[in-house]
Amino acid sequence: MDEALLQYIWYYKKFSDTTFQTTEGETVEILNFGEWNANSGPDFLCAQIKIGTTILAGNIELHVKSSDWQHHHHTADKAYHNLILHVVYIHDRDIKALQAKNVPTLVLKDYIDENLLQLYEKISKENVFIPCQPIFDPSKIPLLYEEEILLQKLNAKTLYYQKVLNFNKNNFEALLFQQMAYAFGLKINASVFHQLSSCIDFNIIQKIRQHKLQMEALFYGLCGWLEQPVDLQTQIWKREFTFLQSKFQLPQMQISPKFHKLRPNNFPTIRISQLVDLYSNQHLFSSMIQDQDDQLIRKILSSVTASDYWKTHYNFGKISSVSSEKKLSAPFIDLLLINCILPLQFFFHAQKSEDVVDDILQSYQRLPAEINHITKQWKNIGIKLDNALQTQAFMYQYKTFCRTKKCLNCSIGFQLLKNA
Repeated sequence: MDEALLQYIWYYKKFSDTTFQTTEGETVEILNFGEWNANSGPDFLCAQIKIGTTILAGNIELHVKSSDWQHHHHTADKAYHNLILHVVYIHDRDIKALQAKNVPTLVLKDYIDENLLQLYEKISKENVFIPCQPIFDPSKIPLLYEEEILLQKLNAKTLYYQKVLNFNKNNFEALLFQQMAYAFGLKINASVFHQLSSCIDFNIIQKIRQHKLQMEALFYGLCGWLEQPVDLQTQIWKREFTFLQSKFQLPQMQISPKFHKLRPNNFPTIRISQLVDLYSNQHLFSSMIQDQDDQLIRKILSSVTASDYWKTHYNFGKISSVSSEKKLSAPFIDLLLINCILPLQFFFHAQKSEDVVDDILQSYQRLPAEINHITKQWKNIGIKLDNALQTQAFMYQYKTFCRTKKCLNCSIGFQLLKNA
């Protein structure tokens, strides 16, 4: 038993019997179970109970054990002064502060169906993809659930973006650059690329962004790849990096992106060069975030290519047997839209217009469904995933609720347990 489950049982009145009696043997009738309070203070507000002929109105606090009242230091907290009932699962101690105020205690242990407790314990301990998998039923998913969950994710990202924006002194271009770098790094190098993009004053990026040679030299140098040049091109990059170090007093640091488990087209050498090419465009924030022109965004991203050196290389000094232009693939462009551009559009526009929110959700719907180990598992248990709105929603659902077993905070879990 935990407090979250006890609150859930109280809210949904999942009792085998409601002829409640207090620890003093008095019959207590619950006229109004109260409003579930998600903030600080008593768990249920504006409740009503009847003891004998007396009707009391006020708040109700729930604990697993009576002694939790003292452990949580409620006695001195004024928020708990209007308490009319203390509800516990186990009564292990009389609370003198409550007795002095004639606040009765109700023990729920004998009023709760053991089958519900066993079910909750079972799904909490299940070693399966999602805890509720043994009783999961796709038909119990609430209407418009995917939209609701995706909006939760976008709102969570908005809070993060605001912190980053504050750090960058309200510079939206810097915010876009850092988030785009994170997205270019993919799962393996996302945090490393974000560190690369954040460790340099964005004013430096602005000054050299149209000089692709210097931009590449800057990032390859910060990665420590230019210390021992292996050919003429790496010698040129090293020369430019040394110049930039002197001119801008760059920090003495070395960041090491990973190559392991990556396909050659995703090597950090290639992705950095492509990011540099993208940032040779002026006014990127207005083109990608402010204007919300899908065709223009795809046109910009489709034109991105790594520098000529990378036509015949994937790593420094190692010539490839095949020459090819390293452009962004259509699936990679989709990932940039899903993980970076659309969330930033939501952040920038959502507070100004609700219509924009609908447009962004529709943009997610137009993008293809993502394929990964999480989406494959959802499909295996009967979830239909046809577009990126659905895959984004259920990936967030899994990471936020299922993996952490927060079943009582999950709308699907609520429905399954409610009908148990």
